Amino acid sequence: MVQRTDEQHAEKMKKKQAAHDKIMAGKTVEKGLLIVHTGKGKGKTTAALGMVVRAIGHGKKVGVVQFVKGAMTTGEKVVFDAFPDQVEFKPMGEGFTWNTQDRARDIALSREAWEEVKRMVADPAYDMVLADELNIVLRYDYLPLNEVLEVLTGRGEMKHVLVTGRNAPEALMDAADLVTEMTLVKHPFRSGVKAQAGIEF
Repeated sequence: MVQRTDEQHAEKMKKKQAAHDKIMAGKTVEKGLLIVHTGKGKGKTTAALGMVVRAIGHGKKVGVVQFVKGAMTTGEKVVFDAFPDQVEFKPMGEGFTWNTQDRARDIALSREAWEEVKRMVADPAYDMVLADELNIVLRYDYLPLNEVLEVLTGRGEMKHVLVTGRNAPEALMDAADLVTEMTLVKHPFRSGVKAQAGIEF
């Protein structure tokens, strides 16, 4: 391994900074983003909730609708309840579809949650809307994909919308500005470790 002197390191970093500054100077567009977090790995909702926290820190108003979660109290609900003027947090699910085993009820609950997302997307007071686990609802055809795409792509110019869940439809990913796929490498659940407060909920 070649050892660099302090002067060589400083020169290299100076070049990197100049290249970075040149790239950043060309990034002038500001717009609301459609963001999709998908994949089999853990962290889709966690990453989206991190963006919600970041938005709160900037004084933004955020709407969060959870399509699957709702059957249990989560740590994030407790935190967001402390910011009632900035966050409307609505866990509207009853668990995964294999928990309810009632397709008609799942569809009805999905529709109710979707109507809340539509309301928030249409309301200019919200800077960001998180549709948590919407991809699961779309995978099971509980909502028409065309309707969802029409609402999400027709949002206000500066409105950020986040969608999470495995198996995001290709059409949604194509429409998105940012898509992140969480890849499962290792998970404690496979070693018999149960879901834990502060990690999974």
